[in-house]
Amino acid sequence: MLQLPGYGSRTEKPHCFYQFNPLVSQNGDLQIGIFLNLFSVEVNRLTGAELFESLPNKACKPYQWLHKNYQQALAVMFAVEEINRDPHLLPNISLGFHLYNTYHSDERTLESSLQWLSGQSQSIPNYSCWEQGKSVAVIGGATSALSVQMGTLLDLYRFPQISYGPFDPILNDKVQFPFLYQMAPKDTSLYQGIIHLLVYFEWNWIGLVATDDMRGEEFLWKMRGEMVKNGVCVSFTEKIPVSERRHMESHETFMPRIMTSSTKVIVIHGDTDSLMILRYSQVPLFPVPKVWIATSHWDITMRPLYGDGAPFHGALTFSYLMSEIPGFKMFLKEVAPSKYPDDILLREFWLSAFSCPHQSENPKQEMCSLNASLEILPLRFFDMTMSGLSYTIYNTIYAVAWGLHVFFMRKSEKGSMEDNTYLMLPSWQLNSCLKNTQFTNNAGDQVFVDENRSSEAQYAIMNYLFFPNETENLVKVGQFVPKNPFGQDFTICKDIIVWGFWNSMVPCGVCSESCIPGFRKTPLEGEAACCFDCSPCLEGDISSQKDAEFCTKCPEDEYPNEQRDRCLPKVVIFLNGKEPLGMTLTLMAVSFSLLTALVLWVFVKFQDTPIVKANNRTLSYTLLISLIFCFLCSLLFIGQPTPATCLLQQTVFGIVFTVAVSSILAKTIIVVLAFRIIRPGSRIQMFIQPRVSIYIVFICSGIQVIFCGIWLGTSPPFPEADTHSQYGHIIIRCNEGSVFAFYCVLGYMALLALGSFTVAFLARNLPDTFNEAKFITFSMLVFCSVWASFLPTYQSTKGKAMVIVEIFSILASSAGLLGCIFIPKCYVILLKPDRNTQEQIKSK
Repeated sequence: MLQLPGYGSRTEKPHCFYQFNPLVSQNGDLQIGIFLNLFSVEVNRLTGAELFESLPNKACKPYQWLHKNYQQALAVMFAVEEINRDPHLLPNISLGFHLYNTYHSDERTLESSLQWLSGQSQSIPNYSCWEQGKSVAVIGGATSALSVQMGTLLDLYRFPQISYGPFDPILNDKVQFPFLYQMAPKDTSLYQGIIHLLVYFEWNWIGLVATDDMRGEEFLWKMRGEMVKNGVCVSFTEKIPVSERRHMESHETFMPRIMTSSTKVIVIHGDTDSLMILRYSQVPLFPVPKVWIATSHWDITMRPLYGDGAPFHGALTFSYLMSEIPGFKMFLKEVAPSKYPDDILLREFWLSAFSCPHQSENPKQEMCSLNASLEILPLRFFDMTMSGLSYTIYNTIYAVAWGLHVFFMRKSEKGSMEDNTYLMLPSWQLNSCLKNTQFTNNAGDQVFVDENRSSEAQYAIMNYLFFPNETENLVKVGQFVPKNPFGQDFTICKDIIVWGFWNSMVPCGVCSESCIPGFRKTPLEGEAACCFDCSPCLEGDISSQKDAEFCTKCPEDEYPNEQRDRCLPKVVIFLNGKEPLGMTLTLMAVSFSLLTALVLWVFVKFQDTPIVKANNRTLSYTLLISLIFCFLCSLLFIGQPTPATCLLQQTVFGIVFTVAVSSILAKTIIVVLAFRIIRPGSRIQMFIQPRVSIYIVFICSGIQVIFCGIWLGTSPPFPEADTHSQYGHIIIRCNEGSVFAFYCVLGYMALLALGSFTVAFLARNLPDTFNEAKFITFSMLVFCSVWASFLPTYQSTKGKAMVIVEIFSILASSAGLLGCIFIPKCYVILLKPDRNTQEQIKSK
């Protein structure tokens, strides 16, 4: 039966009901002390001397309900009723409890602990008016700070204390806390789940907020280490006092600093009670919208009555992923003051949660909202889904029951249970049974009291929604199960996440915008690694991924696209005969060679005419044949180069041109010798015989052949792929092999041409009827001009243009020789035959 100890005539005012301790109790053969944080009271600002001079209950202070925590008290009632109905657990023994409120102040915590130990509304050390052996354990410690404050006193009496708050490795020290047990699952992987979330949404500029205690410090240390591994940077770190007193004493105003920072994503670690300070510290204006990521111990829906949930709309919170306790939700639906008329705690909660007018003057008056149910309350007041703390409290009460069950079973086996003396249980004896207790709860989960065997927590990722009508909801959007294999441990559905009133897209939680492909990150001096500039990749380099640290070069056969984010295969080009330019040059070469062949036919046909005889028919035929090959050798430069064509290009060109120039040289020498040097009866007359001119051609051409042979034998030309001359292209061309040999061939040919020009120039004024010196002079002038302009042009061009320049020079110089020397003669032969007679020559 629930009752309020000491609550007699109910003369106290209702708003001072919290001064009665315990707040509510249920009789039983054995009693458990329950310490829950159900409401907060204004903290005294007293010095150390004033603290113990004043009576904590002397003044009636305003208090505020923490409505959602009341589910924890109902979990206690549900578990105790379920245990007392179970015929197999503690048979013939009833379990009771005394429920106290805890405060975030040292003196109130010490006071409540002494009241439990003494059994009086006044705390009297080393005195107890409880029936001996009925008080067996204390369940409390919603926070580590409360566990330490209570444990300091309870350990003196070797009294079992079971903490239902967040698991804290500090409390696992059995030397310092030998009789303290933790029932919450371990949160050693919580930071990994948060890192998974940050990496998934590509957030790398994060603010960290944690409580100013060892748990908070450990969380920050683990988070920083894991963030560095994953390229995430810490923008700022804020530590929140763990108690209201410390917050008031520090006069810290951390909330404005948090809200005015440029960081959009903030991770909060702490428990609900300590983080209520953050709620109290809210400022009305929020310059920058935030994405809040809350850890498992903060119920984000809890806030002061005047608080607004809008700033936390869209927050993501890691909640414990738990199995449902059968019957608990139905129990909550049936809870009402009419069912528990003696429970003043439930009555006061009901009046506050349903906003009923206070009815303290007539307590027998019918309660308002008589037919109401807790399930109609908004989420900020009550949640029909069992919270993580309620689940742990439920398991904790069962752990005490199973520990007692084992103890009494051992005692029964020893035959020492006589009459009611077996109920006289010194509380310290329970420790031996409690620390080894393990059982399977009604939800099917394995529960261990031994912290070393506690399971790793699993988390549901919830999305907090606050609607304009001030209703709110938590929607599951993912989960993190550390025991699953990597890749399957973290799942999230981003499409159903609501991010906030300001944006429907995933917020950009970065210090600097990502560098798109084609750019690389440039670190900013003095800034974190996540803050950088973006610089375009240099020519020839690419970056194919976002936020590339470096740009990479394309392979030789590829080139960057315009965006410089990928490599494209280079186009292989050469002077193709199927292209317009290649076809034009081919047509010109063939046409000129045919024209030369036609001139040769004319000279052969009219070989007995004076004009043909007067110009050394053999040299004329040799020159025309070499010009035909000069025109045709340009075809070797058209088409894709092969090893054979590369060997023939320069050598054939050099030899046939040497033959042509040698023939011209021989012509001019014979003319000069005939008209300038040789006198009648001179011995030199023997040198103007036809065989001499043939010798000149053979000797001059032979020297060129020797040069070409040495060239081919030492460093012959070969085909190569030029990947640099033209952007985006691979030019297939012939490499000369030896540049020195190439210019030796050209130089020798230029020497012969210069000699021919000089000799012809000296003979230019000889009678035109009998020699062609004037025409040779003009032809050699054209020849030398073409090749003199070829050299600088050839040197200044690259790739395909070099081949075109050389072909054009071959065709132009060959055409110059043909046109200047033979076209005038063909004109006379074909169109002026009257001038091609012996009589006409003699008359001139």
